[in-house]
Amino acid sequence: MSGAETSHSVVIGAVILSTFFVGFGGGVIFPILPNLGIVLGISPFLVGLILSANRFSRLFANAPAGVLVDRVGTRKPFVAGMIVQSVATFGYVVAMISARPELWFLPDVPAAWFLGSRIIWGVGSAAVFATAYTIASDVSDGSSRGANMGLIRGGVLFGFPCGVVIGGLISELSGTVSAFVVATLFAVLASVIAYATIPETHIEGDEHRSVSPWDVDTSVPALTVGLVNFAVLFAYIGALFATLVLFLDRNDLSVFGFDAQASSGIFMAVTVVAAGVFMFLGGYVSDRTESRIPTLLVFLGTSFVGFIMLAMADSVVTLTVACLLIGAGQGGTSGPLMALLADLTPDERMGRAVGTNNVLGDIGGGLGPIVSLPLVELFGFWPIYVACAILPVVAGAILLGGVYRETGRFLPNLQALEESARASGRTSEHAD
Repeated sequence: MSGAETSHSVVIGAVILSTFFVGFGGGVIFPILPNLGIVLGISPFLVGLILSANRFSRLFANAPAGVLVDRVGTRKPFVAGMIVQSVATFGYVVAMISARPELWFLPDVPAAWFLGSRIIWGVGSAAVFATAYTIASDVSDGSSRGANMGLIRGGVLFGFPCGVVIGGLISELSGTVSAFVVATLFAVLASVIAYATIPETHIEGDEHRSVSPWDVDTSVPALTVGLVNFAVLFAYIGALFATLVLFLDRNDLSVFGFDAQASSGIFMAVTVVAAGVFMFLGGYVSDRTESRIPTLLVFLGTSFVGFIMLAMADSVVTLTVACLLIGAGQGGTSGPLMALLADLTPDERMGRAVGTNNVLGDIGGGLGPIVSLPLVELFGFWPIYVACAILPVVAGAILLGGVYRETGRFLPNLQALEESARASGRTSEHAD
């Protein structure tokens, strides 16, 4: 392995720092752009389109990014993805200053600058996501893979909300342009860290694998993990994040005297903190017990209980407990789920497998709000939250079915998972 002299812990730490810092650029725009809609004359529809543009572009870029990783390795796509996200973040600055007369050479179309930046951001994000998990898989074994996957997922997770908070504070104290400049500097710092510390982990030397650009991974492990990810993110982002502010307003619930909008942010933060803690814990437990499936089933069950409590929540206390359980369930599945994908996937296909998982996760996260918001208006909150409680149960059934089909066991240990991956690798080589 090229760069093997670099400590594995240093590599994991560098990936975490890089994804954390670059995540600021993804979050910093959220508390700022809705207010800019009025200032810049941007319609609410266009504001929504700008905010979601990165998810749509990432959706289409995920699978090609995974193919690229398996073809050329991890270092180049990871560093390139960081640089692309830095450029996209700087696009926010350009959008804000494009109207200045002294910058006559810049087209005065701030909405177009914002939209283009978000689209570019999504492409860079796809490259970073595909490589981050592949790097973790490459430098880990069964005894550390779950914890490392959880740590990297936590870095990705916490960067975004920190960007939301810090972006709002800086824009309030020093102005919008300053907030975007700070986000750009963090993204550049992430790129520098990645370039200086991330070795090639996926291919030997300058060798490039012969991988077709259309070779999307549709194996049983990739689809099984991807569908579980779809169900979890559909419920978490689709039901909780998209409808929570409406739920608080309808039930006249608030904290610290804030209105529904501010209170919903606090409850979302509760879920994020719980998710961050249990991302590492879930992965660590699955490493120590040498079995991913029991840990995954426990946390899918935690999500089920959380959504049932959410459906019945009638006070700040019960709502807080529900948010803690939902966050713990979502976070606790992340590390073991990605570790399971790595356990069952031959090394040379890991990039494509991560790409498939990311595609299905983004579809779930993007489709959730589109489905849940109109249904809440039609049927109310509790039927939708109960339906979302059923999703983790369905995900558990998909998980058991997929694992049994791949390994012949419902509760395989790490050795059985690795043997299945080796068998899949031999089958793939024979097919080639």
